[in-house]
Amino acid sequence: MSHMTMESKREKEIEEDRDSKNELKAEESESQRQRDKKEEKRERAKERREKRRQEVSLLRTIPYSDHQRWWSADTIAVVTGANRGIGFEIARQLAVHGLTVILTSRDAAVGEEAAKVLQEGGLNVLFHQLDIMGLSSIKVFTEWLRQNYGGADILVNNAAVNFNLGADNCLEFAEDVIHTNYFGTKNVIQAMIPLMRPSTSGARIVNVSSRLGRLNGRRNRIGDLTLRHLLEDVDSLSEELIDGTLTTFLAQVKDGSWTSGGWPQTYTDYSMSKLAVNAYTRLMAKMLSDQPEGRKICINCYCPGWVKTAMTGWAGHTSPEEGADTGVWLALLPDLLVTGKFFAERREVSF
Repeated sequence: MSHMTMESKREKEIEEDRDSKNELKAEESESQRQRDKKEEKRERAKERREKRRQEVSLLRTIPYSDHQRWWSADTIAVVTGANRGIGFEIARQLAVHGLTVILTSRDAAVGEEAAKVLQEGGLNVLFHQLDIMGLSSIKVFTEWLRQNYGGADILVNNAAVNFNLGADNCLEFAEDVIHTNYFGTKNVIQAMIPLMRPSTSGARIVNVSSRLGRLNGRRNRIGDLTLRHLLEDVDSLSEELIDGTLTTFLAQVKDGSWTSGGWPQTYTDYSMSKLAVNAYTRLMAKMLSDQPEGRKICINCYCPGWVKTAMTGWAGHTSPEEGADTGVWLALLPDLLVTGKFFAERREVSF
């Protein structure tokens, strides 16, 4: 091989090596740009959340005017799962507004202690045991409520369970999660509707839910388009469809095929339970829409955010006071036209 040929080959190798390095550098630069873009997006989202939190905090300082206050000390509010966390805070805030609050929990001892704490603060709070998983417990509670108060004006369904923390997505307790969060909540609603007291102000039901249960969430939604459209359309929505969807999900969890079933991929069992609560809220709003004047009942659901409670392993970024706010706001809304909606931070969000 001539000297010139060897030189040419060497130059070509150097050039190819330089091109390869430039390509690698360009790829690294593009990857960094993408990372920076994602970080900027996260920061903007964080800034928006913080701004909205400040706005809601300001709104909370504004007292209700006399014409907005449709309630009194005789107004009865029932809060399930209220011995701690968001439920406790909802009970406390409603009592601070001057309502009579019936705090319920599955564990009688901790529930009585929670009510005692609020009573010592001068608030009108009573306790009664209620396990939303037990039909007999629901029956005992509703009968006690009927005999002592003739019913209730507000029902806040807060009782729920979650067994996953951090990046976990274990479905070992999926049946417990579904049966507590959805079927338990549904059974309480069905038992309480006949006990919602008639008045010109109407009655209110508030379901504590989650944005993890949104049908069209960007990262956590139902993959089956046909099923999603059926659940979206209030005309095709039915109790049988909701229950059947959960039955199919639990069957797939049991046989291990759920991963290819198009179900939400984050906190799957909890997300499915809250998706069902959201759907049932819309269904009940439709079914209750023809209630006569004086017996109107509005029903809405809301997401409290990622709250620092035992359920999140204290990993949330929202305080229980903030997490309870939208639920209390919905319970006290003077406008009965608002029903069948989903809220977060006092604003309507899509299902």
